[in-house]
Amino acid sequence: MNYRVLGRTGVKVHPLCLGTMNFGSFTPPEDAHAILNAYTEGGGNFVDTANVYNNGQSESIIGDWMANENNRDEFVLSTKVHGKRGENINQQGNHRWHIVREVEESLKRLKTDRIDLYHIHRPDPDTPIDQTLRALDDLVRSGKVLYLASSTFPAWELAEAHFIAKELGTARFDVEQPPLNIIDRRIEKEVLPFCQRYDVATITWAPLARGRLAGKYTRGGRSIPDGSYYQSRGKDDFPPSQWPVMEGVDKLADERGCTSSQFSIAWCLSVPGVTCPILGPRTVEQLQDNMGAADIELTQAERDAVDNLVPPGELCRDAGLGAVPR
Repeated sequence: MNYRVLGRTGVKVHPLCLGTMNFGSFTPPEDAHAILNAYTEGGGNFVDTANVYNNGQSESIIGDWMANENNRDEFVLSTKVHGKRGENINQQGNHRWHIVREVEESLKRLKTDRIDLYHIHRPDPDTPIDQTLRALDDLVRSGKVLYLASSTFPAWELAEAHFIAKELGTARFDVEQPPLNIIDRRIEKEVLPFCQRYDVATITWAPLARGRLAGKYTRGGRSIPDGSYYQSRGKDDFPPSQWPVMEGVDKLADERGCTSSQFSIAWCLSVPGVTCPILGPRTVEQLQDNMGAADIELTQAERDAVDNLVPPGELCRDAGLGAVPR
């Protein structure tokens, strides 16, 4: 396995990060533990969660698994802060009041004394970034957090945070977590070039566009399977403009001899500036399929074919894949 260096941290991680947003909702604890076991048995060492995933259940499930397996030091653990965590008006956002409380709650649920990678889950227009950085820097100095990260920040806010951290002499964001898939390539315009220039690692989410690029849907039939992300939200079809892209990916995958999921994830791995795509499996079977993408190296012809479906830096019209709260 060719592990990748997580930006300037020097830490080496599996090229496919395990996302756990389904843990505690679509995926019950027993199945989640099976996924974690299968991921680590396959060489995986990078697990991503968030304090808001299913009201903290995702963190708790991971914490229980780590305690049972006694394997905390075998992988890199990532979680997040920002989203609403209670009825109190201040139990949300990127201010010190919220951050110092939430980091303690995440540590308790995860049953650990440190968070390896701590993300600010979204920008907060009400809190100056210098306050956020100083609060996070204190966590780094205390040893509760090792490295800092952002998630779904526009390029200008990444730049602002970067240069203010430099001015203040605080720890900086070493990782950004933006959305990227064949349908939504917007980060190629500004976010990825910024991250490449300033040595910021990127762990990209939604490589299958919430299942749209998984090769499971057929035009003219029931397009949203029971139990899927979209079915749970009462949707029953995709915008017409997306079908040619989805079908184009299916064709490319068939020609390659792999699944559409594997092709779509392998494409993310091939994008310059991407460190690791984040997988979001609901089952062990989905994980095993997705992990096969690490062994696929796309040709230039295949990458050109994807560019013909959706040009670099563009968003497929009517995609409906904006920065959806995760």
